[in-house]
Parts: sequence; structure tokens; C-alpha cells
Amino acid sequence: MSAVLTRAAGPVLDRVQAELRGSSVAVLLADYRARVMDIRCGERSFGREVGSLGVVPGVRLGEGDVGVNAIGTPLETRRSLLLRGAEHAMPAFHGFTCFGHPIVQPGTGRIAGVLDFAVPVSRDERLAPALVRHLVTEIESRLRTDTAVAQQRLLVAFQSAARRRDRRVLVVGHGLVLATQPALDLLAPADHAAVQACIEDGGEDARITVTSGQEVQVSWESVDGTEGSIVDLVVEPGPRHPRAVVPVRWPLLVVGEPGTGKTTVAREVAGDSAAVLDGVEAVRVGEAEWAEQASRLLDGDGPAAIVENVQLLSSPLASLVAARIRTSRRNLVLTSTPEESLSPFAACCGERRDLVPLRGRRHEIPRLAQRMLTEECAARFTPESLRLLAAQPWPGNLAELRRVVRAVAELRSAGDVVPADLPPSHRGGSALASPFDRAVREVIVAAIAAAGGNKLEAARELGISRSTLYNRLKALRIH
Repeated sequence: MSAVLTRAAGPVLDRVQAELRGSSVAVLLADYRARVMDIRCGERSFGREVGSLGVVPGVRLGEGDVGVNAIGTPLETRRSLLLRGAEHAMPAFHGFTCFGHPIVQPGTGRIAGVLDFAVPVSRDERLAPALVRHLVTEIESRLRTDTAVAQQRLLVAFQSAARRRDRRVLVVGHGLVLATQPALDLLAPADHAAVQACIEDGGEDARITVTSGQEVQVSWESVDGTEGSIVDLVVEPGPRHPRAVVPVRWPLLVVGEPGTGKTTVAREVAGDSAAVLDGVEAVRVGEAEWAEQASRLLDGDGPAAIVENVQLLSSPLASLVAARIRTSRRNLVLTSTPEESLSPFAACCGERRDLVPLRGRRHEIPRLAQRMLTEECAARFTPESLRLLAAQPWPGNLAELRRVVRAVAELRSAGDVVPADLPPSHRGGSALASPFDRAVREVIVAAIAAAGGNKLEAARELGISRSTLYNRLKALRIH
């Protein structure tokens, strides 16, 4: 979408730059992620002043990055906004008056970006709203033409691919989704969102499990002259024989972020009759009492046992548990978050299972969300709602997804769940839509974990200021 917006806006910006030559005016074009794509200035000195503030192509000016501003805020509100001087959240912008107006993608109604007009705060800006609205109308008209041409190319690509009637194929892009009948028969609404998540994650192919339970190989390639893709779906043949149960090499260590389902995996492996001891309880009952409970459990006979949250144990308790594990006659499962302090347990466990966080398997989110909703009520998510859910970062993983689904079920017990029914915190699907943003999030989370939760120390290690780190935490929804 960003390339389409830049292509449509380019001639309009070329003309306005020529018309405003010699004026202290800057016109900024930003995409739907609040990333600045182009800047045109009437005079060089004013352009240097804007650039000295760090406002350059590629920078993000979302509300989560720099607070209230004439780019990020119109994206959030879908309305134009005029800000004078100190009305900007950032003191660095107090010397400017800015008017931002959202650019809407014709046909889909989605926000494609924002056009922002900036002048010195001392200058009369009364004509700015009318000028910007006129320019936005031109850009949207060019987007409409560009979209029509791209859709025609996608249609031709689809017709060529669909000549073989049994081929399961989709064409996705520019507000258009085309599918052969075999593809429609195979995919439920949740599966369409899963395929879209695969494409957005990059690469050339992926394997997903669709709602029917079938394994499907998904492969795609771009259609020339468009930002769309043609997608092939191949149903994987089922196994001729039931899958053999892989024996557990006891003791088992299950590692994952909070909310990834460690307890569920532990209970599936250990069985419903398993005894449970939680490292959290060491704080409540005291270390001496907890050590005695651990000794009784691990030294005794009986069914399998689960020791939860071993990452919370002090060094003496961790050493005690590790020693008892080596001599215990029980089948044991330990659960932990990814911590450096796991070495004593990793050394004495026969097997380790690392659970992938939800953001690392986005194509599974639509199916999981719909299944959870079906357990709660008779409602169903629309494809757009599922697309938004798949784009979230989900720092709380499955537990957070479950809370969101329950909130939706309380609001709407039947019918279609549209984006407006989602909690406000989970409606913005663009925050981590790019692989780059997700990679940045992983780096920040790892740095904070390595610093023991000390954000100031994490900022030092990352080579950024504390305020920059906090801005990124908010923008990337890291709690």
C-alpha cells in the first residue's frame, strides 16, 4: 500500500512544491503506519529546519511515538486536525502550525495515509485546511485510477491461474479477493485471515491447519505492477497410519512466555492426577515451608508431578529442586519463562520443549480466536476482525487472546463480530504488521529480560535514551 500511495501522490506533490517555491512551507506524506514517505519544502532553509528535528523520510510519527501530532492523531481519529504551537505533544514541534488530513483508499474505505501541511507558528495558516483537502482529493482520485488498473491486472492473473478448474487458488490485493470454487470450499472465513497473515509475514510459502482440520501448503508470488499476490493452496495428504506417540524423556522442561500455554502442555503430558507445586507459593508460605513441600513431593512415590514457575525460585531453592530431580522416582514436568537462570534445570532434565509465542504463529490466530469464541457464544468474527486480531503483537499470548475473546462475547453473543466490537486496544491492526516492527519488538523484549526488567539498563544496552525506549514500548505495546 505504501508504494501505491507514493506513486499516486508523487505528481501532486511535485506540482505543489513548484507552486510553493520560496515559501516557508513543508508538505509531508505519511503512510497508514505513520511512517513519513515524502517531504516537500518551499525553501531549503525551512527544509533544513524540519530535518534538524529528525523529521525525515522513514521516521514514524505515530501517537505512540511522539504523542499528539498532525500525522499520528488523524490516523487514530480518521479526522483532520489543526495543531498550533504548544498544542503539539512534543516541545520540538511548538514552533510550527500543522494541519493533517487522512487519505482514504477508494473502494475499501481504509486509511491509506495522511497529508500534513506545516508552516512556522507565526504564519497565517487559514488557507491550509482548504489547500490540504484539495490535494487529498486529487491523491484519492489518482489512487482510484491506480487501484482500478491494479485490480484489472489481478483479474487477468486470476483468470489465467483459474483455467484448471480443480486448482485451489486465490488472488489477494487492492481491496480485492478472488477465489476459485475449490478454494472457497476449502477455506472458512478464519482461514482467509490466516492466509493473509502468512503473506504479510513474508517468505514464499507456509503450512497451515485450516478450520476443517486439513493441513494445507500455502505458496504465493507477487503479481507484477500491483501490491497483490496470487496464492496456491495444496491440501497435504493425511497420514496412512496414526502418528506414533513420541515418548517423553523425563524429566520434561516446558519453557515459554507468560500465556503461551505452559500449564496446559504440562497437564497434557503429566495427566489430570498430577500433583502440582508452584514456585509462586514460595513467596506466600516462605522458603523453608516451600522447601519442605518440595522435598516431600519429589522424594515420594506416586503419579507424575508438576513444578510450575521454577524461574521464580531463589538460588538455594533452585539448587534443592535440581538435586531432588536427579533422584526422584516420579515423572516430573517443570515449567518456566525463558530466563538465564534455567541452567540448573536444563542440565538435569531429559527434554526441553520451547513454546512459540503467539506473534510467531500469526497464521494460527484466526482459527484459535474463532474456536475460543465458539466456546463462549454463537457469534462469529468477520474476516476483517480476524485480520486485525492476527496483526496484534499479543504480549500476553493465548491468555490475552482468551481475555479479548471473552470481552467480545460479553458484548455480542450472536451474529457477526465487526472491528468496532473489538476492544479499543485491539482494533489497530497496523502496529506490528511488518516483520521489521516485530523484529524490533523481539530485540527490546530480549534486552529488558537480560537487564532483569531494568528498563534504564536495557536502554543503555540498546544505545538509546530512556524516553526513546518508553516511546517504543508504547508504540509496540510492550507491557
